[in-house]
Amino acid sequence: MTHATPDSIRQALSTVEDPATERDLVSARQVGEISVGDSIDVELALISPGYPLRGTLESRVRAALEPFAKPVNISWQLKVPRKPPRQDLDRLPTVKNVIAVAAGKGGVGKSTVAVNLAMALQRLGASVGLLDADIYGPSVPKMMGPAARQCDKSVSGAKIIPALHRGIPVMSVDFFVETGRAVIWRGPMIHKLLQQFLEDVEWGELDYLLIDLPPGTGDAQLSLGQLLPITGGVIVTTPQEVALLDVRKAVDMFKTLEIPLLGLIENMSHYRCPSCGHVDHIFSSGGGKRLAEEFNAELLGQLAIDNTVSAGGETGNPVVNSAPDGEHAKVFLETAANIALVAAKMHATGPKRSSLLRTV
Repeated sequence: MTHATPDSIRQALSTVEDPATERDLVSARQVGEISVGDSIDVELALISPGYPLRGTLESRVRAALEPFAKPVNISWQLKVPRKPPRQDLDRLPTVKNVIAVAAGKGGVGKSTVAVNLAMALQRLGASVGLLDADIYGPSVPKMMGPAARQCDKSVSGAKIIPALHRGIPVMSVDFFVETGRAVIWRGPMIHKLLQQFLEDVEWGELDYLLIDLPPGTGDAQLSLGQLLPITGGVIVTTPQEVALLDVRKAVDMFKTLEIPLLGLIENMSHYRCPSCGHVDHIFSSGGGKRLAEEFNAELLGQLAIDNTVSAGGETGNPVVNSAPDGEHAKVFLETAANIALVAAKMHATGPKRSSLLRTV
């Protein structure tokens, strides 16, 4: 039996690698407080919410501490990494990761996906914000439902306070235009508004800021790519080839703007009959997987077409909130966890900024 002390425990944990990053827990600063008594109590940090490899990591930790012949109690924490941006692009110093949700074309359910992903990350223990960058067709506020706090648009010596929907800070051009009025702006005005949404809004401490981009490859995408370092982009598509043609353009846009591609989400992947369980691929099948393989990217999730999901957007009660234990919410949670893990792995080899540990 090896003598157990905090130092010897820490030394043993320095031999344990996180299966996602292959970095040892000590050098990666994932080991917190250690106490030794009748048992070994240790705080360990996970690098992403809903961390899918937690079981593997726990097995490795327990195997490394087995020679101490004491019960091991692990307190899991969340420590989302952030790679500090260039100083001239650090417009969001309190936001660790910016995730752009894009689509090559309209009508693929991108905003519905973005809203449910934000709520899924929140359910997994992360702090999340949501920026509706679709200037011509803002829909996020409606999809999120009534605001618990309205957007305070006063900027006289203070920052804009975002609206608060279901605990998530939200910004949208919808808060600044009269209901029913069209937004008819040229590129420079869009750029100025988005810059204001980044620099003049009190976002607070966030693990993730999700940006719901407009469809296509226009001014909003270009402006955001110039204004701040985006951690990575997620592209939403449907399975059929006509949608995939436009996805290739969106991937090329990310490449041109030097935005890493985190992966693809296949929305409306299939339909499952609620009565008999029969699965029908209404919009063809396999398109998302083929495209992910083509770009050597992750297929982050495959979301079914279902009226409960679309109804959630119509009624302002996203399915992750309205049916949190249902199959659709489960898939959104898994997809959100996959996105967070890919983003965290991207940061693994770079410098990290310290962050508070929060029990999850």
